[in-house]
Amino acid sequence: MNEAETRAELIDPALNAAGWGVAEDSRVRREVITLGRLQGAGRRSKQDIADYVLIYRSQKLAVIEAKRRDLPDTEGVDQAKRYAGMLQARFTYSTNGVGIYQIDMSTGREGYVDCYPSPDELWAMTYAEENEWRNKFAEVPFEDKSGQWQPRYYQHNAINNALEAIVAGKNRILLTLATGTGKTAIAFQIAWKLFHSRWTLNGDGNRRPRILFLADRNILANQAFNAFSAFPEDALVRIDPAIIRKKGMVPKNGSIFFTIFQTFMTGRDAQGTPAPSFGDYPPDFFDFIIIDECHRGGANDESNWRGIMEYFSPAVQLGLTATPKRQGNADTYRYFNDPVYIYSLKEGINDGFLTPFKVQQIATTLDDYIYTPDDKVVEGEVEEGKLYGEDDFNKIIVIKEREAYRVKLFMNMIDQKQKGLVFCATQDHAAAVRDLVNQIKSITDPNYCVRVTARDGEEGERWLRTFQDNEKTIPTLLTTSQKLSTGVDARNVRHIVLMRPVNSMIEFKQIVGRGTRLFDGKDYFTIYDFVGAYKHFSDPEWDGEPENPDPCKTCGNDPCTCEAPVCARCGKWPCVCVCAKCGMKPCICPCEKCGEKPCVCVCDTCGKKPCVCNKVMIKLADGKERKIQHMMATTFWNLDGRPMSAAQFVEQLYGELPALFKDEDELRAIWGQPDTRKALLEGLAEKGFGSLQLAETKKMIDAEESDVFDVLAYIAFTLQPMSRKERVAAHKSRILTHYRDRQQAFLEFVLGEYVKEGVGELDVAKLPGLLELKYGNAYDAAEELGGAALIRETFVGFQRHLYARGEQD
Repeated sequence: MNEAETRAELIDPALNAAGWGVAEDSRVRREVITLGRLQGAGRRSKQDIADYVLIYRSQKLAVIEAKRRDLPDTEGVDQAKRYAGMLQARFTYSTNGVGIYQIDMSTGREGYVDCYPSPDELWAMTYAEENEWRNKFAEVPFEDKSGQWQPRYYQHNAINNALEAIVAGKNRILLTLATGTGKTAIAFQIAWKLFHSRWTLNGDGNRRPRILFLADRNILANQAFNAFSAFPEDALVRIDPAIIRKKGMVPKNGSIFFTIFQTFMTGRDAQGTPAPSFGDYPPDFFDFIIIDECHRGGANDESNWRGIMEYFSPAVQLGLTATPKRQGNADTYRYFNDPVYIYSLKEGINDGFLTPFKVQQIATTLDDYIYTPDDKVVEGEVEEGKLYGEDDFNKIIVIKEREAYRVKLFMNMIDQKQKGLVFCATQDHAAAVRDLVNQIKSITDPNYCVRVTARDGEEGERWLRTFQDNEKTIPTLLTTSQKLSTGVDARNVRHIVLMRPVNSMIEFKQIVGRGTRLFDGKDYFTIYDFVGAYKHFSDPEWDGEPENPDPCKTCGNDPCTCEAPVCARCGKWPCVCVCAKCGMKPCICPCEKCGEKPCVCVCDTCGKKPCVCNKVMIKLADGKERKIQHMMATTFWNLDGRPMSAAQFVEQLYGELPALFKDEDELRAIWGQPDTRKALLEGLAEKGFGSLQLAETKKMIDAEESDVFDVLAYIAFTLQPMSRKERVAAHKSRILTHYRDRQQAFLEFVLGEYVKEGVGELDVAKLPGLLELKYGNAYDAAEELGGAALIRETFVGFQRHLYARGEQD
């Protein structure tokens, strides 16, 4: 009895008898937990698939791992535990259809049971204490967009853990998930359940909750507003400064409100005196507040916007962030406490929900600069003898030839039809790079590259929306300074160019996240690094676990509160002092010079903001531009989330090969059969040696026109690589002697395709396409070559001769 028969004849009836799929709100389903890591050429590694997931009242209560009848009933224990851990199911089972082995993932108890528990029994086993709100949340199904959306396993976990925190009475909740994993979708589903269960702070269920989505950029608030469109139209409210000015009051009729911190910080009272508009709401107006990108906003102890969150302190506040706990965002974690769920960039890539990447490290001979008298100072005053470094360029010193060289370099490296983001030192630098790109682009459209910075205002926002539209190809490249480093959902970004230093690990992870979103046909994206940012990959903080708390031995808190910091003026922490002029915290006083907040003053001398009076403009001496040179190196991301150079890749691959074939003859035998060759490639990919890495290794050993066989043979046996053309020339006559004239003509055609395209053309799956290409259709091919069986035998059989030992091998 095979596994399918075991399931159909033994396991399915047993589950049915226990009420699964029979009792109301109970379901049994086979769940694809992960997609499998992207490996290039549209291939993925093996998926994680649970045979059975037992779902009751929208909760995944148990996993069952099934094995065929003649295997031990505990054969699937390891898988069952792993899948239950991923799905956060408390109970898991291993079975062969006869014995049922139960594991409690919470207590660690294991043992045999006579039958599966019923849905109600399993619910009671999972939740020892009943809770009214847990039950009410469970009664509200996910909004699945008419069956078009299902939560990924980690999204389900994040939603559940946040709701469980609410059930437990927590008023500060934090979710840490990598960029591109769908934090807005998670926030939407949490709000959906709160809204439809009529949860509120007082818990009486008499009204819908009032929920606030708070961001620090309009594009983030707008994206969220659009993502929440399944709510009733009259429930959604976009708090907009223009509407507030027009109506003279903040909007209060609605359920789901969206705004940015800056809107809440502006406003005027009835007398026209500046007053923050958030004060027009009572402190307990909102029941639930979602703070997007909270590491960058109000959770910071020193943030100007912290006062908003403190004002609305009665509300349950949910923080969303993509950055694990680090020195630079410790305030966020102090405010919200430890996250109730974490999903890292490494997990997302290895699970196949995020796109992997490679890094092109680029160094030039003008990465730093010392002035010499033959160079011309066009503007400003240069400091002789000073070594100007990356942090200085395009801020205090500008050398146009340097930037032009870098632009030309990356434009020659990228596919100019693919979308990309270029991160520049300043807004002026972003404009200069935009112009340089458009001067050398191969695409004729004048809007091929545009700048999107704070200075570009609504026009920049319009270009960004167009860029985000996957159906639009123009603009193709965006240059920016800070604006696009976070929170922008553009799925088809293939290139990220770093032309400014990225000194913060938090910002670096945010920038990398601009490329990780999945898109059809996107197997990876590339980071072009001119500024040494790749060093962040080697930092212990890169995608590691959140820093472990180091509690004080006296008070037990982290950070220590034995000597808690206090403000010298108010005696409290965080400080609650108000401005002596406006009486507000944070201060909302306008600039004394221009009368605006934020200040819009420009420099009296240069007329610009920020001032560029001290910026030095240099023109290189004749001939120097032609002498600029560069070096490049490629690194990949391995399965452990660490950088791996091509040399390290070869070294690691060398260590893995003995387990895959013992000698040259076995490698030739494996490679000469399409099925065993495919299995070997899949095995290599599972270990992290996918097609992208193997292709890069070809370049390193100067074998770009060779077969992957030559890469493996070179690494394992130091066999000199030969090109595909050379291999065909060396073996063709011997191959053709085994076949008749018509078969010879077909094989010559196949060998030609192999030389042009590579070993992929020898896969059996390519045979129908090759026949159609050569003969027009399968019928004519069969007439010419003698039937389907003989065609397949010819196609498969000649390959062992192609890889056999020969005079040149």
